[in-house]
Amino acid sequence: MTDTVILLEAAEAALRWLHVITAVAWIGSSFYFIALDLGLRRPSVAPDGVSGERWQVHGGGFYHIQKYTVAPPALPERLVWFKWESYSTWLSGFVLLVWVYYAGAELYLVDHVRRPLAEPVAIALSLVSLVLGWLVYDRCCRAMGSHDGRLMIVVFLLLTMAGWLYSELFTGRAALLHLGALAATFMSANVFFVIIPNQKRLVADLEAGRTPDAALGRVAKQRSTHNNYLTLPVLFLMLSSHYPLIFANPYNWLIASLVFALGAVIRHFFNSRHAGVGSPWWTWMVAVLLFAAMVGLSQLGTRQLEPGAAATPGPSAAHFLEARGGDEVQLALLMRCVMCHGEHANWPGLNSAARAVWLDSPERIAIHARAVYLQAGMSDAMPPGNRTHMTTAERAAIVTWYRDARARKGRDADES
Repeated sequence: MTDTVILLEAAEAALRWLHVITAVAWIGSSFYFIALDLGLRRPSVAPDGVSGERWQVHGGGFYHIQKYTVAPPALPERLVWFKWESYSTWLSGFVLLVWVYYAGAELYLVDHVRRPLAEPVAIALSLVSLVLGWLVYDRCCRAMGSHDGRLMIVVFLLLTMAGWLYSELFTGRAALLHLGALAATFMSANVFFVIIPNQKRLVADLEAGRTPDAALGRVAKQRSTHNNYLTLPVLFLMLSSHYPLIFANPYNWLIASLVFALGAVIRHFFNSRHAGVGSPWWTWMVAVLLFAAMVGLSQLGTRQLEPGAAATPGPSAAHFLEARGGDEVQLALLMRCVMCHGEHANWPGLNSAARAVWLDSPERIAIHARAVYLQAGMSDAMPPGNRTHMTTAERAAIVTWYRDARARKGRDADES
């Protein structure tokens, strides 16, 4: 690689690392404060305005934490604010979105077969969706007020609809990533536009000698609770690009909606325990059923071609070289993939095979057979955005080839 390419790779790695670090800090503080708030108990004797307290032990010391329902009578000399974890996470994530999906829109954002949008149009739709999504979500929150249960259902339906729209507009990889980015935008915008401003108003009232408005704290608490329930689904969606049978799937938006439900029931279990109202073990049964439904949709969305042989693991390179349709697969990969996965990669921006995956010889194709099968045969994950227009017949040939290799392995095992 040239020096420029090395620098770009290093910059992207540093940016991803920053995003992960800030996300860990934000999630950690969010989970901690929700658990702390739910675990507060009203003391028998406490200063005026204290609604609950908690004794904790950590790191060799004891901590006595008290929460004021609205605000303390006087502002303390030092007050710690929790906001930069949220802002840093969203900003670094947005830069990554620009770096990977906007700069690489031709490969990662635009689906050149299903929805061949012009790249500037796709980028504009992405940006508008994040802004418009937040405005709709915020309006729903303000309109429904304290109706928490109904509001959560509305938010779930809003995210499900957004997932469907994204899957219609973009590649599967980009659709799930954008859905995660939209939910993360809800979370960070909650902090920036609602939680922190409300807290600043409380502080301003204290400094001015006015009685703080308790409604400000209630609204901030509601948005913080939303953030708590959205965290686990956002993490899944941000990692979804590693699972082609999920993102490159016609039911990816339905799988994503189940992810939101799954995250909610898991958080409900832990929040119930933190609140001391028992352990709702039924949530884990629901979680297992939701996960099973996700697996079922992943399977339903794969190509159901000719019946495959029994799943015998570990075909050798020889099995793939001898398998039926090998020549057809080699030709398809030569036409659709070798420009990025060859000894002399010539795709713009590449100076060597992408991800160190070479597909320019039968032997090398055999080495990466399983990845080819999953990402180009059973799903449309590769080529990215189907930029090179791999056909359905070529994908079918890959599935037939891979299954025939497994069958050969099975016959050899039986003979031995």
